[in-house]
Amino acid sequence: MSSFLHLFSPAPHIELIKDKDKVDAKYKYWRVRILYSMFVGYMLYYFTRKSFTFAIPGMMHDLHLDKAQVGLLGSILYITYGISKFASGILSDRSNPRYFMAAGLIITGVCNIFFGMSSSLVMFAIFWGLNGWFQGFGWPPCARLLTHWYSQSERGSWWSTWNVSHNVGAFLIPWIVGAAITFFDWRLAMYIPGVLCIAGGIYLINRLRDTPQSLGLPPVEEYRDDYVGSNLKKGEVELELSTKEILVDYVLKNKFIWMLGIAYFFVYIVRTGVNDWTMLFLIETKGYSRMAANGCVSLFEVGGFFGSLCAGWFSDYFFNAKRGPVNVIFSVGMLIALVGFWMVPSGFLYLDSLSMFVIGFVIFGPQMLIGVAAAELSHKKAAATSTGCIGFMAYIGAASAGYPLGIITDHFGWEGFFFVMISCCALSVVMLLPMWSVTENLRKVPTTLSKASKETVAS
Repeated sequence: MSSFLHLFSPAPHIELIKDKDKVDAKYKYWRVRILYSMFVGYMLYYFTRKSFTFAIPGMMHDLHLDKAQVGLLGSILYITYGISKFASGILSDRSNPRYFMAAGLIITGVCNIFFGMSSSLVMFAIFWGLNGWFQGFGWPPCARLLTHWYSQSERGSWWSTWNVSHNVGAFLIPWIVGAAITFFDWRLAMYIPGVLCIAGGIYLINRLRDTPQSLGLPPVEEYRDDYVGSNLKKGEVELELSTKEILVDYVLKNKFIWMLGIAYFFVYIVRTGVNDWTMLFLIETKGYSRMAANGCVSLFEVGGFFGSLCAGWFSDYFFNAKRGPVNVIFSVGMLIALVGFWMVPSGFLYLDSLSMFVIGFVIFGPQMLIGVAAAELSHKKAAATSTGCIGFMAYIGAASAGYPLGIITDHFGWEGFFFVMISCCALSVVMLLPMWSVTENLRKVPTTLSKASKETVAS
């Protein structure tokens, strides 16, 4: 048991490589390898998270489920995922992301397979709740890697490039599920992502590594001579923080984390509401076939792909790594785009598709950058915990877009649905506006001279 738990311990730092050319070559290689490995891994996490969304019509037809029951399953996943995201964030800051992320992906694959074998609401709830818990093992290791391998002035670009992985996954899954349902049934649509994710977890074990120092490389701030948002100076290393220091001093006592978390709550109601309910809206109110509605909704993820990239790159290159202005601009756009989609009359498939693209574009700006801001406004040693904390708040919002929004839609129709969504857009803007110019948390991690610097001073 102890050897099993040892796998999740942070990889130890080894002696630093002295050859600058070798350091440069290894950094370039590992930064690319870490990025594409995280990309593939997180894309597959989405396969086992969103498979249920597009299997809903088949499940409702075969098992006679109503909207409230379907919404309940969605809420269970979001609640367990949100709690896990916070808990696993605390663990991940002091764990090896190589094994942490891989283990979660493998177990979510198993949960998907067992979900597909079930037929009762109770068993669905159990396996979907477990799936949500192990889904929480995906994001925090990525936050740890993104803050240790990429410095602040470039992080928006790298983070946004990784972030579109779930847009790719969510774009592909309706076609995979749609084909499975068309030629077989909704159960196969759960099995296929499950098998893919088990294989993906094995892939992550092979490709990922922990921090640069575990490979004999200097901290990324030293490598890039980029100390923006860090109190490190040349020749210094940051002292390790206890779990209590990370959680209390750098997260729970950090007002910026709370403001970002509340904004995230409202953004995720909108994001999840659009993602989970608009296909049913298009089928019920506009008479689209399942495949036509699936194709329309898939453009939400295409828009999100470009929106994430633009938000990250804009924040780095047009706003000097400030995340606040881009978060506000995209959130205002989110409100406008949602109103526009609601006003599209029936029979205009191309307008509906274009609206879904635009909604995805503007929603995934703050969906991505709020996470970046949370990591940067705490500290890289608390990145997984801080993003896990706001992730918990986000998925309480996502859970609110499940059963509660299903009840509202049942009682007040789609007008009630859109009223709630537009109100949440407005509230997210209100929470993000005060953070327009905030760039860093003034509380710094204590430092000491590195071993090499101490030897130089002694001589």
